[in-house]
Amino acid sequence: MPLKRLLTALTLICLPLTAAAETGPLRVELNKTEEIEGGGCRAFFLFRNQTGKSFEGFEMSLAILDGQGVIDRLLSIDAAPLPVQRTTLKLFEIPEINCSNISEILLHDITSCQPQNEDQTDCFPILELGSRAAAPLVK
Repeated sequence: MPLKRLLTALTLICLPLTAAAETGPLRVELNKTEEIEGGGCRAFFLFRNQTGKSFEGFEMSLAILDGQGVIDRLLSIDAAPLPVQRTTLKLFEIPEINCSNISEILLHDITSCQPQNEDQTDCFPILELGSRAAAPLVK
């Protein structure tokens, strides 16, 4: 009997560790940009949701900095839904600026971060940003 109790106790102790190991970051990557015919820039974002939760709401406010590092505009993008353990591709158009004239994209704010069937939450702690494009994506 004492061995059975010990094994039960060890199992209960290890459950939170196992659950934590299954969760990870929400990675947002600016994968590439391309010029739009007639002017503007199309941005391809990859969202890699390794958090262990699906998101029914995920909106970001991005500051687009021009070639001189001056804020050209704020752009609000809605990336939801973001299914759990999936990579999602989202395309967004940035009008009236050439891709080559974007020096940086700054994550200004996360205006909505809502896991499915849960209240809004702060996603900044679980967010990882990256860029394969010429312009970096930064916090």
